[in-house]
Amino acid sequence: MAKPAGIECMKKNAVFIFSENQLGYKFSETHPFNQKRLTLTVDLLMEMNSLSPSDIVAPRIATDEELCLVHDPSYIDIVKKASQETESTSKYESYGIGTEDTPIFPQMHEASASLVGGTLTAVDYVMEGKSNHAVNLGGGLHHGFKGRASGFCVYNDSSVAIKYMQEKYNARVLYIDTDAHHGDGVQWSFYDDPNVCTISIHETGRYLFPGTGNITERGTGEGYGTSFNFPIDAFTEDDSFLDIYRTSLTEIVEWFKPDVILSQNGADAHYFDPLTHLYGTMNIYREIPKLAHELAHKYCEGRWIAVGGGGYDIWRVVPRAWSLLWMEMNDIPSPTGNLPKAWLDRWSAESPIPFIPTWMDPNPLYEPIPRKLEITEKNKQMLDKALYQLRSQKSYKKLD
Repeated sequence: MAKPAGIECMKKNAVFIFSENQLGYKFSETHPFNQKRLTLTVDLLMEMNSLSPSDIVAPRIATDEELCLVHDPSYIDIVKKASQETESTSKYESYGIGTEDTPIFPQMHEASASLVGGTLTAVDYVMEGKSNHAVNLGGGLHHGFKGRASGFCVYNDSSVAIKYMQEKYNARVLYIDTDAHHGDGVQWSFYDDPNVCTISIHETGRYLFPGTGNITERGTGEGYGTSFNFPIDAFTEDDSFLDIYRTSLTEIVEWFKPDVILSQNGADAHYFDPLTHLYGTMNIYREIPKLAHELAHKYCEGRWIAVGGGGYDIWRVVPRAWSLLWMEMNDIPSPTGNLPKAWLDRWSAESPIPFIPTWMDPNPLYEPIPRKLEITEKNKQMLDKALYQLRSQKSYKKLD
């Protein structure tokens, strides 16, 4: 991959892609996907003096041509038509929109294209050498398919961004997804591509949407062996989650040697999340970005792009988790102790539940899990099976 020249002196450490326009991606007042979490996160970071106006870059809107890198033109036309719909929406259900999960809302195409454009803005900042890292918390819509919406996702910004990096920058891309739901849309977009490696650590599909992400989903054709899935058991806790994350990501990055890392940072593996069954605490959201950051500098000359994703406890979990992501990305020491009183006072009246007033969760956060040892061992066996072929390949090369 060609290295941009002549701009080292201007390079920023990290940029934060955001504008109020990203709040327009809104299905309804009661839908669990609520972009108010962006407002809460930005406000928390500002209150901490960890985000300044000079860090913020407004997203552009992705063009139809860019969306067509992954999505069918006919599907994009359907989204545009549905965005103007005022009557029956059932005729669009075969395209995954107008459903209970992904209902139609005004200006849906424009709002969705803006989220994609935000991730493309992040990509250009990093790949053109203007910034080491970039985050677009409005992105991470990993369930979108070529011709169909799914799971709250109309367009798939990560898939478009990966294809964009391949075509514009000839990049070899590693995608790591720690959302509690399997990153199915991204996986299937590059299932036969040997120059894209997808990793998804998610709650097993036995209990949770979308039901895919088995360890046997390894890729096909020339892309066989570049798709990695780590379906963890319901009630998985921090230690087991982080063991799988650290072991898998370290071994796979060392093997794949990407030009850039794209991380999807869904915050729905937390115990408080209402849509999942994992028992993570804020500790995993402090640790996840640390390793991505470290490996980006070790293997990718620092190139790391992060997007948001799931996260449905928008009051107690997402603002803290995504603030920790930005602080790690921008080399700000991880905070301890209490959250800013001004932030808590400003939002507590609006929150339907009491805040956790500290950066880290209270310990214990929940009653002990009776099956902890069994779950941990089951996850360890899954990890070894999922990495067996990769480890065997490495051992074979050593023998050569």
